[in-house]
Amino acid sequence: MTPFDLVEPASLKEAIALIDPNDPDVRPIAGGTALMLMMKAGVFRPRRLVSLRKLGDDFSRIAATPSGDLRIGAMTPLSALEHSPDVLRHASVVVRTMRRLANVRVRNVATVGGALAHADPHMDLPPVLIALGASVSVVGTSGERTMPVEDLLTGYYETALAKNELITEVRIPAQGATHAVYFKVTTGSADDWPALGVAVALVAEGSSVKSARIVVSASTTKATRLQAAEKALIGLKVDDAMLKKVADTAADEADVLADVRGSASYKRELLRVYVVRAVRAAMQANGVPH
Repeated sequence: MTPFDLVEPASLKEAIALIDPNDPDVRPIAGGTALMLMMKAGVFRPRRLVSLRKLGDDFSRIAATPSGDLRIGAMTPLSALEHSPDVLRHASVVVRTMRRLANVRVRNVATVGGALAHADPHMDLPPVLIALGASVSVVGTSGERTMPVEDLLTGYYETALAKNELITEVRIPAQGATHAVYFKVTTGSADDWPALGVAVALVAEGSSVKSARIVVSASTTKATRLQAAEKALIGLKVDDAMLKKVADTAADEADVLADVRGSASYKRELLRVYVVRAVRAAMQANGVPH
């Protein structure tokens, strides 16, 4: 790696002031699990890194409100999500997802905000957060704003963040009767990068679906809601014929890309199979035998 300066501001205001939007060689760093790999490979050669490690406990705190909302500081390590009683109680799919994300060494260092800001389409957390209807708080020189996670991710390793904006918090709304599942399909070990990720969150009434979110990741340029597939699912009785229609709609809707983990046609077929499995699992979580 080439030499670089490391600065460690003690406040959010100071951190934002140190990030020059006109200098691409200055970059904030949270856990650094992805950024350091890019630096070692020579893909990125920063002049200065602005560490966010000393911003204070408020940015690494998990809190549940009386109504069941979850507020998660952007500097919270992924391992803290994995072991949080509040997250288990209010969004258990996040805990289950973390247990198969990379390895414990990565989860101890990687942060929630970093996982979102990096915008790698293979990350497991973004599709789950989108399925849960989560949003992020973002702060920059122009003030604070909030946006849904699905609007934060704009493309392949691209976000809606300005160059001098930082994610400060993730908010997961109370899930009520919603139950969510996430399926990760890998070509290697269970904790490997996925060839496909599918997250489904739904509310069922009897054998019918009242509301649904279906999200695909890893095989697309970003974690993406499949809204046509959602519409095909809502309001109808879930049976084999209906699930086949939903799966075909999802496969037609998703902009699937080929890579070293499989061809586009292979991943499209995976999507058909795993949308069905995910909807069935979410229905079972809602107490509907299927």
